[in-house]
Amino acid sequence: MNILVLCTGNSARSILLESIFNSLGAGRTRAFSAGSKPTGEVHPQSLALLEELGQDAAGARSKSWDEFAAEGAPEMDMVITVCASAAGETCPIWPGTPVRAHWGVADPAAADQPEWDTAFRAAYITLEQRAKALLDLPFETMNATELTQQLKRIGEIV
Repeated sequence: MNILVLCTGNSARSILLESIFNSLGAGRTRAFSAGSKPTGEVHPQSLALLEELGQDAAGARSKSWDEFAAEGAPEMDMVITVCASAAGETCPIWPGTPVRAHWGVADPAAADQPEWDTAFRAAYITLEQRAKALLDLPFETMNATELTQQLKRIGEIV
């Protein structure tokens, strides 16, 4: 299952969830992240937290969602937005027919620098709980309607 995680800047939340899916997915998921208006840099606290947790973030980069709408891009099965602004934007046309979901999480990068550690950990924990809830499902055999309903339910986990 190819999963595209979207956020406006692609520097924090989407990077975290991409890493979580790639770490916990055990070959069942392959995650990518992108932004509608990428900052061009991954937030340093995202990288620090992922490194601390033993997750490989070496290839993490802030990139445009246009990369995944281009010819030759991996076909997505699922598109998850993690910020309200990206959820409300008009997305490119993705190859295939991915199911869509919104798993909104407060932007940890908006916190004052002394609060970064707490804010990024809180976002990570919420995203990890949601990813685990999805990975507990037999999503490979679910139809689009069932999967969409479950994704909506999962997006309400706090």
